[in-house]
Amino acid sequence: MGLQKTLTIAGTDVSGGAGIAADLKTFQEYETYGMAVIVTTVTMDPETWSHRVFPTALEVVDSQLETALSLSPDAIKTGMLPSEEIIEKAKDAFLNSDAKAFVIDPVMVCKGDDEVLNPGLVDAMIEHLIPHATIVTPNLVEAGHLTRRKTPKTLEEVKQCAEAITKMGAKHVIIKGGTGIDGDKAVDVYYDGEDFHLLKSDKIDASFNHGAGCTFASAITANIAKGKTPLEAVQAAKAFVTSAIKNGWKMNEHVGVVRHGAANTVEEVQVNDEQI
Repeated sequence: MGLQKTLTIAGTDVSGGAGIAADLKTFQEYETYGMAVIVTTVTMDPETWSHRVFPTALEVVDSQLETALSLSPDAIKTGMLPSEEIIEKAKDAFLNSDAKAFVIDPVMVCKGDDEVLNPGLVDAMIEHLIPHATIVTPNLVEAGHLTRRKTPKTLEEVKQCAEAITKMGAKHVIIKGGTGIDGDKAVDVYYDGEDFHLLKSDKIDASFNHGAGCTFASAITANIAKGKTPLEAVQAAKAFVTSAIKNGWKMNEHVGVVRHGAANTVEEVQVNDEQI
């Protein structure tokens, strides 16, 4: 029996911590067959670790997508998409596939940066990606941009953003509150259009969190490909990425990265699911 096939359409992070590298490492940990379409390359200045983004030529993206879709992926996720044209190509790829899930990680900035890569990307995500999404996985900043609000700071504000994103067409949304919501727990808010779930784990020193968002979204993708419901997939992914952050390590003087295989090789962590 073959493995479930998971496809990421995203950027490649040369340092290996985030982007397609994180996706493929996570897919492997879940024993799915990972495939990748590289739509941008991100490098870092060794002196400052500032990011340099190099989009892939559109004809190269088209050729990659043609190959990937011929292999019939079971689930597709997106990561950093550098242009409105590529966002639309990612949408078309899902609609032209037999994939049962479309996981949207609405990457808008590189880790450590504050400015959106391109303001037009938000509009394009809202138009092309969100209406077709099985689940959207924004962090607090991304949730604010998608809903044209300030970055949510309270649980009530996060819930309002989640409701707004489902009204755009997304079937499910998980907003990563992490350490950004007051309290002693790292709280993520899941919403399926009817019910809210608060997924809670112990707060961890977030200094070793490079790649956490990509790892979380790809874990959700792999879990759905293997037959879990979106809620079950999010619950499992939350435990997976929490262990990865807890057991992360300092890569250099600038950044610490998650340990993608920690849940399988070091320890599982406890996540509490509270329906509200």
